[in-house]
This record gives sequence, C-alpha cells and structure tokens, in this order.
Amino acid sequence: MNAISVALLALAMSTDAFAAAVGKGTALQTPRWSEALRTGAIFGVIETLTPLIGWTLGLGAASYVKNWDHWIAFVLLGGLGLRVVFGAMKKSAVSAPQKPSCHGFWLLAVTGFATSIDAMVVGVGLAFVDVNILQVAVTIGFTTFVMVTLGVMVGRVLGTVVGKRTEIFGGVVLIGIGTAILVEHLIGG
Repeated sequence: MNAISVALLALAMSTDAFAAAVGKGTALQTPRWSEALRTGAIFGVIETLTPLIGWTLGLGAASYVKNWDHWIAFVLLGGLGLRVVFGAMKKSAVSAPQKPSCHGFWLLAVTGFATSIDAMVVGVGLAFVDVNILQVAVTIGFTTFVMVTLGVMVGRVLGTVVGKRTEIFGGVVLIGIGTAILVEHLIGG
C-alpha cells in the first residue's frame, strides 16, 4: 500500500467515528475543546488497537489463504464499504430530551469500540497484504483522533446529515481500496 492508500484508508476508517462524534457533539449542551479532545483520544486509541488485533488474527490464517489473499481483502473491504454505505443511508436522527455537559468514559469507550469493528476487519484483510501495520494503525488512530475531536465541536452545528454523507464517502473509499488491491494483484503490480 502506498501513502495515499494509507491516508485514504485512515480517512475511511475515521468516518463512522466522525459521524458518531457529530452525534455526541449534537447531544451535548455545550461542547468544549476539553471534552472534544478527551473523546478524540478515547476513539483514537481504540482505533489504533483494533486493526493491530485484526492483523494479528489475520496473520494466523495467512499461510492457509496465500493464493486468495487479494480476493479476501477485496471481499472484506468491499463488503464493509457496502455495509457502511447502506447503514448510513438507513440511519434516522434521534433527538435527546436532555443534553448533558459531557459523556461518560464507558459510553465513549463502547461507542469507540463499536465504530472500530470495521478497523479490526480491515486489520484482518491487511494481514494478507504487504503493509507496515504499525504505521497504518497509528495513522488510523491519529486520523480518528482529529476527526472525532472536530466532529464533537461541529456536532451541534452540522447535525447528523453531514455525518451520514461522510459515512457514505468512507464506505465508497473502502470499496475503492478493496478494488485497487484486487486489480493490483490481478494485473501483477
């Protein structure tokens, strides 16, 4: 994977977290930078760890599927991208009756983990590709930190419509990366 693919992958992996952060920001009475940074850090750490876990799991299976690795990466990334796109299209806005001033750690951690499952699946797929997984994981984590921090701060202004569009974009990017991996291996690049 080249640097552009890693950057696009990191952006795609952070879009669902961004959408969740927009929702979290919308649900807060008055988002502050300290709450946004805290939320970004929690999500970022989780998004850094989950692709590493997935990659480790994928390595255990790599020798058994060496001839199909590009197809596996294509199916995982493409399927995940389709799931993200269709999931974003089905979401409906939920309004909170009373807005808190901050979110609890466990609520943020569970939300961060839920939005990072896709990063774990991507990690599994990346075990079949020649990639520096630590660099990819840190890039995903840092990008998520930035996107979530910004998402919380703009959440009250932008609402869930922009979050949905961003998720759709992220899903399309995942499909594109999966397709690029497949084409690269089929052509012999």
